[in-house]
Amino acid sequence: MLEARDIMTKGVITVGPDTSVREVTRSLLENRISAVPVIDGANRVLGIVSEGDLMRRSEIGTEKGRSWWLDALAETSELAHAFVKSHGVKASEIMTSNVITVDQTASIAEIAEILEDNNIKRVPVVRKGKLAGIVSRSNLLQALSAQKETVIELPLKDYRDIRERLMDTLAGEAWADLAMINVVVTNGKVRIWGVVDTDDQRQALRVAAEGVPGVREIEDHTAFRPPHMGAD
Repeated sequence: MLEARDIMTKGVITVGPDTSVREVTRSLLENRISAVPVIDGANRVLGIVSEGDLMRRSEIGTEKGRSWWLDALAETSELAHAFVKSHGVKASEIMTSNVITVDQTASIAEIAEILEDNNIKRVPVVRKGKLAGIVSRSNLLQALSAQKETVIELPLKDYRDIRERLMDTLAGEAWADLAMINVVVTNGKVRIWGVVDTDDQRQALRVAAEGVPGVREIEDHTAFRPPHMGAD
């Protein structure tokens, strides 16, 4: 059975606890993502900032208005928390700190249940307490697409090894943006997902996959990055 480490996006875009709210917002917009993990210097997950954490902001006049009688009934801590959310200037002040994570060995069935039960779109993956990747709903769909027509012949460890070798190769190449590329391998078939900027980059991904022993077939699902993506 496929596990988190078999489908997760490894090049996770992250921010530090002292990253400004402005920079966090820019990171979400430029990379077209809806959330970003907050990590410390040891790569441990401290929290996550999502679009929802940025909806109620004083700068744009969207902080929650409250009736005086609701304020009178509310706990002091609740009011203080709302103020920090709407006026905080760095990631640690606005992030959701009770983050749900999964181990890299979690099954995709377990992950799907976690996403559904908690009404979340993605979950950080940890290995020995440190961030290793992230699994989103789209990653689960990629896994579903890969499994739909596949009869498993190779042992799981073999196609897991193929994926790890390919991802390690890409991690050493300046042209490969792992935050925008994901790979799912089943039975020697490599499926490449994500966005690329040029045909040369798309071809380079194929060549990298062809160079990994055990690869039988390559299926390209990449798309070209929209011109405005990443622009100011």
